[in-house]
Amino acid sequence: MPYEVLLLEPATEFLDTLEAKLHAKAVRTIGLLTQFGVQLPMPHARRLTGYDLWELRVRQGSTICRLFYFRHEERIFVVTSGYVKKSDETNPEQIRRALRLKTEYLEGTLR
Repeated sequence: MPYEVLLLEPATEFLDTLEAKLHAKAVRTIGLLTQFGVQLPMPHARRLTGYDLWELRVRQGSTICRLFYFRHEERIFVVTSGYVKKSDETNPEQIRRALRLKTEYLEGTLR
């Protein structure tokens, strides 16, 4: 039984900014999340240590992007946002943004 993946508006807007090949890989990775859910392994997904967030990991050539998501219900994942990664560490500002979007979604103020 497949999982459902919801994309919040900031995630959709981010995907729309990606060049064609990176966009296609990101959409493919979201499809893998739909298929495998919590069983989606590295290098495609990783839990962020210390947070109730996961990241989808996408690379096209030397360009790397991350899409943050969380598990909402048993079979539903919500992708909050994404960014193009410029350094080795995950950007803490982007993590804070994803957590804020998650809170807004769970409070019903964001769809």
